[in-house]
Amino acid sequence: MNQQTEDREQQRERIASGQGFIAALDQSGGSTRAALERYGIQRISQGEDAVMFIMAHHMRIRIVASPAFDHRILGAILFRDTMNREIQGKPSAQFLWQVKQVVPFLKVDQGLAEEADGVQLMRPMPDLKDLLKQARKHGMFGTKMRSVIKASTEPNEAAIAAVVDQQFEVARKILAAGLTPIIEPEVDIYSPYKKRAEKLLRKHLLKALDALHSGPKAQQVMLKLTLPQTPGFHAPLVKHPAVLRVLALSGGYPQENAIIRLSQNPGVIASFSRALTERLSIAQRDPEFDSVLDAAIEAIYQASNT
Repeated sequence: MNQQTEDREQQRERIASGQGFIAALDQSGGSTRAALERYGIQRISQGEDAVMFIMAHHMRIRIVASPAFDHRILGAILFRDTMNREIQGKPSAQFLWQVKQVVPFLKVDQGLAEEADGVQLMRPMPDLKDLLKQARKHGMFGTKMRSVIKASTEPNEAAIAAVVDQQFEVARKILAAGLTPIIEPEVDIYSPYKKRAEKLLRKHLLKALDALHSGPKAQQVMLKLTLPQTPGFHAPLVKHPAVLRVLALSGGYPQENAIIRLSQNPGVIASFSRALTERLSIAQRDPEFDSVLDAAIEAIYQASNT
């Protein structure tokens, strides 16, 4: 057994049965600028993307290198720019796994298409095959890709089905490349029809998972879903044999609210971004920064272990 195969088996076991949660550190484009502003970096103009990504990487280094970023973190989702940079002299994915025992994932989608019929599908990914090769080379365990169900009016079931179909179509390519996909069909927390959209989404996810499980080779995906209106709503997905793990995104809920909602959903673990980092600041000295991060990690960790 070569080292990469051994690492992947250990990583799969850690994700499948470990106690903890996954840190979402994959902000890109506009979300990177917003994350930096919350962190206290305000003066980055629209034309300074190179500067923005350098500063974002320094923020991420501070998070993952902190002593608070420990065994409670099962995995971390990275942006492509982060994968191609180093942390303390090691490629980012290698640092996460070799130093922190944190399983690395890569965001692979290219952003969202324009809204149509109440949803935003993923944009085309013409370089996906090459990106997956890079991900394997860097030692990534899996990937993540996001769609959004806005449902600002009565949910369109055909459009929601199209979101699921697109996600699973790409997921099969990712599985064929030897990586584990995180499928993220986010339901907008501000939708007045959120509960109805969640019911339709679950219906089509279960259908797609049944089809995946019935194939000649048993395969598993991960799901990253909005914290539901009804506590325990994701239970059938948690129990499905084609699901390695169900994650919850914070989706804009404040940290305290997200943690309360997470604790009401047994078997679901966090994959928070904003709700993980919202109280961190560039102005904090390291002891304060580490203390604030530790408090957030501990609260999210406890809620993920319900």
